[in-house]
Amino acid sequence: MTDLVIRPLTVGEEELFDSLPDPGLVGRAAFGENYSDMAADGQYRPEWSWVALRGDVVVARAAWWGGPDDVAPLALDWFDFTDREAAVRLLRTAPLRAEYSLSVPPGWRDDPAVRAQAGARIDAATAAGMSVLVERYRYRWRPECGLPARPGRLEFRPEPDDAVILDVLRRVGEESLDAHTRHTTAEHGPDAAAQEELDLLRWLPSPRDWWRLAWTPDGELVGVTVPARNHSDPIVGFVGVVPEQRGHGYAYLLVEATHLLVEEGVDRIVAATDQTNHPMAATFARAGYPIERERIDLV
Repeated sequence: MTDLVIRPLTVGEEELFDSLPDPGLVGRAAFGENYSDMAADGQYRPEWSWVALRGDVVVARAAWWGGPDDVAPLALDWFDFTDREAAVRLLRTAPLRAEYSLSVPPGWRDDPAVRAQAGARIDAATAAGMSVLVERYRYRWRPECGLPARPGRLEFRPEPDDAVILDVLRRVGEESLDAHTRHTTAEHGPDAAAQEELDLLRWLPSPRDWWRLAWTPDGELVGVTVPARNHSDPIVGFVGVVPEQRGHGYAYLLVEATHLLVEEGVDRIVAATDQTNHPMAATFARAGYPIERERIDLV
């Protein structure tokens, strides 16, 4: 058998990455996305895009994504192969470490072909040392979905002090249903989990003054809502309710984020939540957010 060569791309080799035959049932390709086009748009870098070759044939590929100013990738979100052994060796060899986010169609387990493709990638990533953390829903709201009415029960005010926001995030993280928050809390503690969330929100290229704290008319803190943008879409960056206010239907802080983004003139809003976070998933459904895709996160 021809020796396996594992290396990053060089500038201009995008077509080499695209040459691997893949049915496009899972991952970004399943949603009409193309590596070469996205690389030309600056979303992928050659040094973060790796291939495994036998001779001149690509038998595995992986691309890690990060923002334009990031010094390390934030996610592995392109991973395909025709040779499982090569795929496992690629992930072990590449000096890049980030969460693997595998996008799949809604109800992906119901289609045997899709289930097999997803299962093969999860199996290879697991063999390379990763493990499944959580499955998530990803939503895409558009104006034709209808703008949910503001209930008017709360007051929303900007809060410019990051120390205040950090304290709120710490309180929101208590007994959180979010798997990433729970994972970071278990490994590094609640302060680290709150700081990680704040750092991610500060990383987003949208205005800081969009962030809002929610208060009752009596002046009691309810939570925080962060309408935002990432590098490709308007998003719901964060919605969280402090423990003492849970159970009162306040997760509709999502509605305020939606209105604030619409007032900025957006024509779409992307959002996500864990499938196991049933209260938040129900809130997205009530607010008219359809599920666009599902996502499996491995760490």
